[in-house]
Amino acid sequence: MATPAALKATPLNAVHRALGGRMIDFGGWDMPVQYSGIIDEHHAVRKSVGLFDVSHMGEIEVCGKQAFDLVNFASTSAVSKMALGQAQYGGLLYDHGGFVDDILVYKVADDRYFLCVNASNQEKDYEHIRALHEAHGWDCTVDFASERYAQLAVQGPKAAATVQKLTTTDLATIRYYRFADGDVSGVPARIARTGYTGEDCFELFVAPDEAEAMWTRVMEAGEEFGIKPCGLGARNTLRLEAGMALYGHEIDASITPIEAGLYPRNVDMTKDFNGKPRCEEQVRHGVSRKLCGFEMVGRGIARDGYEVYIDGSQAGWVTSGSPSPTLGKNIGLCYLPTAHAHIGRQIHVVVRGQQVEAVTVPTPFYKRAKS
Repeated sequence: MATPAALKATPLNAVHRALGGRMIDFGGWDMPVQYSGIIDEHHAVRKSVGLFDVSHMGEIEVCGKQAFDLVNFASTSAVSKMALGQAQYGGLLYDHGGFVDDILVYKVADDRYFLCVNASNQEKDYEHIRALHEAHGWDCTVDFASERYAQLAVQGPKAAATVQKLTTTDLATIRYYRFADGDVSGVPARIARTGYTGEDCFELFVAPDEAEAMWTRVMEAGEEFGIKPCGLGARNTLRLEAGMALYGHEIDASITPIEAGLYPRNVDMTKDFNGKPRCEEQVRHGVSRKLCGFEMVGRGIARDGYEVYIDGSQAGWVTSGSPSPTLGKNIGLCYLPTAHAHIGRQIHVVVRGQQVEAVTVPTPFYKRAKS
């Protein structure tokens, strides 16, 4: 079956269809939601290793004498503290402090930065960064580079053992949120120890015409570990267990990084950045709502957008909710008034018209053991 004409396709689309992936429209992209099943794929990543196609993600390159000035102003993260070969998670904000997107910044050289952005936001992000560039006149270039990259995510406790078979780069020297440019099976690749599952992880950026061969080689390398191809369904349950935000759910244009709990780790208030005045005001005076984790106590699954009640009154909403395959519980994230956003608070989630008891808990819900 061919890709619907209205949808974009990654270089691995034919692979997904040949493997029997269940395809869905994901923000305008024809993507696999599952292969063998969400729970099966989820457990493969938690226990061993899984392979994801994330080539729909966007890439933007900022290069030139004042590349640092632009990236440092565009991102909330502490770009000035980055070493070569380091990656940082941060926010790309509007003037009013809400999210344009959340992004990963990679420092390739003192005058070159590589940004990975969300698939559905990539054109918007590029235009936003280009507008900042034009407004300030910094001496650098902003290049929309998505068509030059495919991205494969190898995730799980056996991710390093799998990828190490394919490269002479010593993966043990690449720490979490670090990267190296090298070869994987003789193909030039950016090897990044970044991911979205809460497990050990390697994301491989390669040329699109190398994607199919790279997929095959990774699957062959991981065969002894029981590697499985994984879709967006498992990616979502894994990231929720790890307490990681998803644009359009935990963060959007109406939410600031302070409300989303990203301060201080991912917001450097010692520098200027776009949207800082609003964030600074919230740090100084506090916020009216905060993002919280919760577990269902009563029977029912919280889903995105469900209403949350406290003491009989509507108080917030669920941003993400799902059964947790690892924990065997129904979990979720929600926004609550700050006065009630503390661990152990009884709340009720409206499930099919009924208020079902839940309780706020620490996040992340799942944290992998350190090796």
